Amino acid sequence: MKRFTFTFVILLLCVFPLLADETHHHEDLTTAQLGTVHFPTSCGASVQASFERGVALLHSFWYTEAEKTFAQVAKDDPKCAMAHWGVAMSLYHQLWDRPEGKTLKQGESEVKKARKLHPPTDRERDYVAAMSAFYSNSKKLDHMARATAYSKAMEQMYRRYPDDREAAAFYALSLLASEPHEDTAFVNRKKAGAVLEKLFVEEPNHPGVAHYLIHTYDKPQLAELGLPAARRYAQIAPAAPHALHMPSHIFERLGLWQDDIDSNLASIEATRKTAAMHMGDEDHQFHAMDFLVYAYLQNGHEADAKRVIEEVQAMPLMKSSYDGGFNPHLDALTVFPATYALELHHWKEAASLIPVTNAVPGEHETTYWARTIGAARGGNATEARKNIVEMEAILKTMTYPYPIAAAKHDIQEATAWTAYAEGKNDEAISTLRAVAEKEDTTGEQYEWISARQMLADMLLELKRPQEALVEYEADLKRDPNRFNTLYGAAHAAELVGKSDEASTYYAQLVKNCTGSSSDRPELGRAKALVAKN
Repeated sequence: MKRFTFTFVILLLCVFPLLADETHHHEDLTTAQLGTVHFPTSCGASVQASFERGVALLHSFWYTEAEKTFAQVAKDDPKCAMAHWGVAMSLYHQLWDRPEGKTLKQGESEVKKARKLHPPTDRERDYVAAMSAFYSNSKKLDHMARATAYSKAMEQMYRRYPDDREAAAFYALSLLASEPHEDTAFVNRKKAGAVLEKLFVEEPNHPGVAHYLIHTYDKPQLAELGLPAARRYAQIAPAAPHALHMPSHIFERLGLWQDDIDSNLASIEATRKTAAMHMGDEDHQFHAMDFLVYAYLQNGHEADAKRVIEEVQAMPLMKSSYDGGFNPHLDALTVFPATYALELHHWKEAASLIPVTNAVPGEHETTYWARTIGAARGGNATEARKNIVEMEAILKTMTYPYPIAAAKHDIQEATAWTAYAEGKNDEAISTLRAVAEKEDTTGEQYEWISARQMLADMLLELKRPQEALVEYEADLKRDPNRFNTLYGAAHAAELVGKSDEASTYYAQLVKNCTGSSSDRPELGRAKALVAKN
């Protein structure tokens, strides 16, 4: 990994000299570094290139720089109404968070400024009107109602201006942003995919198209469809940290661990270099680190995962770029140690996790979820029950739909393991199976460890290896190449006398961990058994 990181730094310095010079800013980013967009406007010719650069930044979710770019366009061309549309778009982080209070007021103000400048074309007026559909009536309509209103307005634009590929791309994004929670039919995703796949052929260098295709297919049932876009996106916009990270969503789904690791190392490196140039969004690196820690744990690089965790713990706390109190740094301090302890089956360590100071309720809930599982799997049912009480109390304080759904999901898993620790095996299995079946239908998984893998682990511990093997194999079809699932499947197959299957799974685990110096007993046993064959 060190060799890769060094190589990538050299590549950045050679291909993107702007990253090595802190005197350069967003205006130096080119289409070769951000991708190609075509967004004609009635604004002055002198600002057209800057405007399109702002749109390209939007497509890679580089919101801070996009906002700066559009603000500069407005300054350079005070009559450019679309510059204010761009600022308003930069404030609406459609898949990341929900703008609140001050942000909503600022967005609405920008829309009003755009309207007062009387955009001279129907197309520009429609873009502004669509943005108004999101920011207007924020006191009467909730976020999802306004996101849906914006999406419907963009659908009208998509149909009214069939040659406007930007309208098509933004319409597809709006479908993802307004997707009903836990939609098992993937209606919006299928609509978005149909729009984007056509665009991908027509606009192979468009950053938004490849980016949104990855988001569209970021479900276990759809992930294979996203691999072409994942392979392409980082090449389209190699200067954008998010573009370097985003392919790992598909790589993780498909269990392509080295690709996953390489993608996130590149993203972290780019984030830190652009942040050093005051280009914003420094906290983006924690999302990439989350994927990095998990990937390291899947291919036997536990020491590397531990180093990432220690590095995050040593960093001074960063200011969040999100509304709603969420801070990615605090989230990392919460999630990374929990992931590490549970993946390595360090139950005592998991049971002893301490809630991070100043973290939001959802993060505290995650800590108590890990504590419950650690306590229960360590045999301490009493302590596990105490942690569930804490989780239920936290749930009552939550307001956002996604954290609420995540907390309910976690409480079910925690309750199952606690029942198991209390000897209520049928109840434990029934509860976990219900969670696993829901994950399978919705494609939603709130923690790195699937409920199906937990169910298989529980059955194996109950000395029911044939049933466990069925669950492990189902989980591997959904989430391939996971370390613990591969080992569990191999061990279960071995116990029921399916030696060929066991050998296949052990061999795959050893192959995944090629080059690692892991001392995990599971890997040591797998290597020994593979060597005998």
